[in-house]
Amino acid sequence: MSDGHDIAAGFRPHAMRGRARPLSLAALELLKPITWFAPMWAFGCGVVSSGVVPGERLDLLLLGVMLAGPLVCGTSQAVNDWFDRHVDAINEPDRPIPSGRIPGRWGLWIAIAMSGLSLLVALRLGVWGFWATVAGLALAWAYSAPPIRLKQNGWWSAGVCGACYEGLPWITGAAVMTGDAPSVAVLASAALYSIGAHGIMTLNDFKAVEGDRRLGIGTLPVRLGVARAARLACWVMAVPQAVVVAFLVLWDALLHALAVALLLGVQLMLMRRLLADPRRLAPWYNGTGTTLYVIGMLITAFAIRPAP
Repeated sequence: MSDGHDIAAGFRPHAMRGRARPLSLAALELLKPITWFAPMWAFGCGVVSSGVVPGERLDLLLLGVMLAGPLVCGTSQAVNDWFDRHVDAINEPDRPIPSGRIPGRWGLWIAIAMSGLSLLVALRLGVWGFWATVAGLALAWAYSAPPIRLKQNGWWSAGVCGACYEGLPWITGAAVMTGDAPSVAVLASAALYSIGAHGIMTLNDFKAVEGDRRLGIGTLPVRLGVARAARLACWVMAVPQAVVVAFLVLWDALLHALAVALLLGVQLMLMRRLLADPRRLAPWYNGTGTTLYVIGMLITAFAIRPAP
């Protein structure tokens, strides 16, 4: 985005001139540690579903978790904050870049440096880990950076985020631990939970509706309205989990299927409350329903791991 666009959107570059270099705490905030959990958890699910005892390849496990969370996910947050600085000036003016705590073009340099560091670490994870990292970084930049800027279309953006937060790290965790292509069960489970995460990412967009609407960013809450987007998100989260339950029954993992079904049932009850006031209750649901969702992921990972 041009500086003119930034100023028109309420973003004031002169606010960043008071400090030549970013504060270390501001740089950490730029990487949004709270977002690291989802891909780290998904990578762990991949490790579990591989059937490999984690202690046997502890070095790969630790490197993979670090790569999925602080490095690749942290990079994606830095990239997003840089290219969204004009939007954050409206929605979240206290973020490190619009507030001036990360001045000049330091946000961009941090994103580039983190991308390079991620690739260097990925070299230690073999072919599967390296190319998964390349894919994750490419999607992170395509999501935020023009001219592609997938974030402009809520259908694409929520899908890309769901894949990068859930499916890609899950598949990578399984492949890195075994050194081979994941099983059909791993691929199917990772794909279904990625699809469900599309709904989770739609809920995450509710917090920025005002700024997104003003700047023409077509998230689903902007395109469909908050109420319709919330109903769609609930369907998208629930249906893939129901399919997972069906698969687990077919794979004779009956106790695991029952556990996932019970978690889904509780989520459905929570969704009823969410739909009463989705914009206000989306953060509440992310702390309750989404927690049950990721617990179901781990249960599924244990269900599909190969027998010893």
